[in-house]
Order: sequence, then structure tokens, then C-alpha cells
Amino acid sequence: MTLEARIRAALAHQDYDARLLKLGDQHLIPGEPQITLTPAAVLVGLVDRNRPTVLLTQRTGHLSNHAGQVAFPGGRVDAGDADVIAAALREAEEEVGLSREHVTVVDIVEPYRTVTNFLVTPVVAAISPDMVVKAHPGEVADIFEVPTDVILDPASFKLQQVHWQGRAREYYELIWNDRRIWGATAAMLVNLGHRMAGRL
Repeated sequence: MTLEARIRAALAHQDYDARLLKLGDQHLIPGEPQITLTPAAVLVGLVDRNRPTVLLTQRTGHLSNHAGQVAFPGGRVDAGDADVIAAALREAEEEVGLSREHVTVVDIVEPYRTVTNFLVTPVVAAISPDMVVKAHPGEVADIFEVPTDVILDPASFKLQQVHWQGRAREYYELIWNDRRIWGATAAMLVNLGHRMAGRL
């Protein structure tokens, strides 16, 4: 079975809703003013290797949002993007030089609201192992891959807590080969892990 077919089958089951982080790490407070969320999209690329991996980036330290953090290739949805899939593919080309000919989009999954008020839609795709990537020097410090049997296992992540902007906030974190995967990226991976439930 191809990786694309395995991803599609793993996403098809329906017994995960109660475990999803529907609002992510931004918990609504009664009486909180209505906030306009900025649409964004990320490419959750599963690379077709003997041991499948997830493609991730380390953002450069000078960016205005999530500087230095581990992230999926992605960003805000621009006016010229047809939809979130187009946005994710464009951002992946711009940030890591990933050609669309090596990407097979499988599905989109539940959006995630970040503390910076982006509503991020994960676009799940299979990526050919003969892809060629090159980091955009202004946005990406490094590109790396993590095996899916580690990063799509919710048990790999620890729930942490920090006091921020006057209240306690919880977030998920995974330390893998000295990489700190946390925050929005970790939450989306935990969600995807619950959806796929070891079926990949």
C-alpha cells in the first residue's frame, strides 16, 4: 500500500473527536472581546521513507511570530491563494523549496487557534523521498525530519504549563535529538496522532 493510501486510511476513522484540542492553547474566557483570527495554513508533509517521517523546519530567530521555533512549512493565507491547500503549497515552495510535483495532498484536518490569533489549517500530504529542499535564509534556519512512530504518538509529548499574560497556559512539548517541538506545532501533531491512532 502506498504512503498516500495509508495516510488516507489512517485519517478515515471517526473515534477521535473528544480528544482533539479544538481551541488549542488559547482558552476562551467568558466576556473576552471577540478576536479576528488570521487564516493560515501549514503543510504536514509525511515523507515516504522505509520509516516514514514528518518534515519540519527550525524558524530563524528574527521573525516577528514564533521566532526560532520548530514549525511546519506554512504561513498566512494570502489574497492570491485559492484556498488553504494553495497557501500551504506556496509557503512550502517559498520556505523550503519543495516542488509541488513531489507533494500529494491527502486531506485537510481541523484548524488550530494559536496564541498569536492565527487560525491554522493543517494540510496533510505524502512527499516523495526524492524531494530536494533548500532553506530560505530569511525564514528557515534548518530543515529536518522526525520519524512518524515518534512524532505522531501523543504519548511522546509531555503536557507543560507556563504563566503567560496573567494566567496559566498549558502546552505540549517533545524534546527529540535536542530539538524542542512545542506550542502550536506540537498541538497539531498531538491532534493528528489522535486522529491516526497508530494506524499509519
